[in-house]
Amino acid sequence: MRGDTRSYAAARKERAADVDRWLTDLLRTACGTPYGRDGDIRGIDERGALSGVALVAVGSLGRSELAPGSDLDLVLLHEGREDVARIADRVWYPIWDSGVNLDHSVRTVDEAAKVAREDLKAVLGLIQARHVAGDPELTRAAREIVLAEWRADSRRRLGELREAADRRTESSGELAFLLEPDLRDARGGLRDVQAMQAVAAAWVASAPGPRVREAYELLLDIRHGLHLVTARGTDRLVLQEQDAVAGTLGLLDAEALMRRLAEAGRTIAHAFDGTWRTVERLLSGPAPRGRRPLADGVVEHGGEVALARGVSPRKDPVLVLRAAAAAAESGLPLAPATVNALASQSPPMPVPWPDEARDALVALLGAGRAAVPVWEELDQAGVLVRLLPDWERVRHRPQRNPVHRYTVDRHLIETAAGAAAFTREVSRPDLLLICALLHDIGKGYPGDHSTTGAVVARDIGTRMGLPPADVDILETVVRHHLLLPETATRRDLDDPVTISRVAEAVGSREVLELLAALAVADGNATGPAAWNTWKASLVTDLVRRVRSVLSGTPLPPAPSLSAEQASLARHGGGAIRVNGGAVTVVAPDRSGLLWRAAGVLAAHRMVVRAASAASAGATAVIEFSVVPEYGTPPDPATLEADLRLVLAGRLDIEQRLARRTRSMRPARVPVAPPRVTLVDDASHTATVIEVRAHDRPGLLWRIGRAFGECGLDVRAARVETLGAEAVDVFYVVDRAGRPLTDEAQRAQVRDQILAALR
Repeated sequence: MRGDTRSYAAARKERAADVDRWLTDLLRTACGTPYGRDGDIRGIDERGALSGVALVAVGSLGRSELAPGSDLDLVLLHEGREDVARIADRVWYPIWDSGVNLDHSVRTVDEAAKVAREDLKAVLGLIQARHVAGDPELTRAAREIVLAEWRADSRRRLGELREAADRRTESSGELAFLLEPDLRDARGGLRDVQAMQAVAAAWVASAPGPRVREAYELLLDIRHGLHLVTARGTDRLVLQEQDAVAGTLGLLDAEALMRRLAEAGRTIAHAFDGTWRTVERLLSGPAPRGRRPLADGVVEHGGEVALARGVSPRKDPVLVLRAAAAAAESGLPLAPATVNALASQSPPMPVPWPDEARDALVALLGAGRAAVPVWEELDQAGVLVRLLPDWERVRHRPQRNPVHRYTVDRHLIETAAGAAAFTREVSRPDLLLICALLHDIGKGYPGDHSTTGAVVARDIGTRMGLPPADVDILETVVRHHLLLPETATRRDLDDPVTISRVAEAVGSREVLELLAALAVADGNATGPAAWNTWKASLVTDLVRRVRSVLSGTPLPPAPSLSAEQASLARHGGGAIRVNGGAVTVVAPDRSGLLWRAAGVLAAHRMVVRAASAASAGATAVIEFSVVPEYGTPPDPATLEADLRLVLAGRLDIEQRLARRTRSMRPARVPVAPPRVTLVDDASHTATVIEVRAHDRPGLLWRIGRAFGECGLDVRAARVETLGAEAVDVFYVVDRAGRPLTDEAQRAQVRDQILAALR
């Protein structure tokens, strides 16, 4: 895991030793036994002066893991010494004067034990406390009492420890999948290893093994590098620091760093789950005896999936997938000993795979959500990369984009788990699950991941033993897995060219239904910014239209106004409806309507997440999906009033937007320059312009105003915000209602939009 990454472990231990020496001097001085010039003790006898008092390190100093910005956590133990307050002041004040952050307490042994009984943080610190200076018997006594009570009350205290871990996960997320992870508190972070060490101290489960310790040291190294880069004690690895931290560890760049971090976080999280299964099993009493058959050579035993007696993986390469499928279908974990045996003894899978192996893989994926932890078990044991060698290219690969909630490999299995819900809606459920598992496999290779992924998926499908016709379908689905959502959100579905192009690419109803189901599973597994009811409705509409073409029936007519929209249109001069995050504008169609309405929303600090503009006869309909930039949304009545004013030409919002722009903070990290593309052959009746830019307030206003300055009308639009990235597509025509054909004019439009975005 570590490769050539430089470890700071020696530096941390050396710093802890230096601090120990300093604290020892402080305690000796405070107790009246200062050093002489030659290093000898002067004054009263040191043993007598230090009797009944001890300085104990807890936290990172107690574990000798002191990073450059770490605080000092100290406990001054005493046996009722009357001068303890004076001693404490003489120790604490020099530390404060040095500028080091200090967390301190003064306790007798009984007081320390009492606090440990009531405070989880205190007991975890004292379990791993380390004697620094003074009377070692006090430290020993305190640790022995605290440890004895921790073990005696382990049932209650370990439940408390688990609740604390769950709260951390809820507030800090999962380290392996975060864009800016908290190294300490996120699931799979430093606190989880320390929690496992506390469980081991209770004699309930084993201490973390070598892989976890190695992952833990990597997290400590990353935190060490982060402290050096930021010159402060922080645990959150934010985007703008990641490249610099990677450099301190000898790694190529932030992506290499985050891939190592994801691997470490998942190793720790996996071990943490295993520890708590052990805790729950031991504390809940003996499991029912007996073995219940689950599959050929696979049984349930003690609440886990194990191999039947006398069964060996050595002559059965399919057994590993059969056992995994049985575990997922029964909702039980694989026994650790079983996983180890399968990983170490299973022979290579024959190529092409036997039918039974492919069936077992499909059964595993078809279990849905229950397949995810089983898949993680196989991954942690190194089984997956032997079954699917291309998996190594996407394993732990970060997606440094706020739209994606998972690494590439985790996204793939999450998509497959989500696709399991649609297996009864497609004619080939087996292909749906395999397509879902492999749809982003190309992200492990250079180039467009859909194109490269199609090639890789063809090779994998062939090795899996799929028939040639199924391999063709797999390749097509992987190549076009983004076709439906991208077309639905970036093209005019009323344009016949849009529908005919999709139908031509899809080729068959079988592929269309696979792509439709995969679009939903992929979007949900990506994150809330990638899939919502608006996008789902557009994809459904697109699928309906393409299905008609593939069936040889005429295209359905362009949709007319809905009953609600028609009711709004009767107002004549324009009408607005604000319903939570949905804003509908229905007005006589005219130039600049879209961007003027968007400007009003931006002026009211509303962020446009999606927008759809279309015309029905002489009436324009614009549907906005908006969220407040922060705080509570504006009063709907005020928003409607301003929209009506701008529709009537009585409100100029340019000054409002200019003030907002001046008050904005610049982006925290460098952003890519905007890109404007004129998409050829996407429509016969309009010019399609795609704009990609970093999202900011008033972006749609600026683009629309540039169109107006170029004398263009927006006939239709699709606007989408993915995280911080805006992807806006416009169907524009000139004043005569024709697409742009003059190259000079096309270049001018492109330059005008880019100028507006600067």
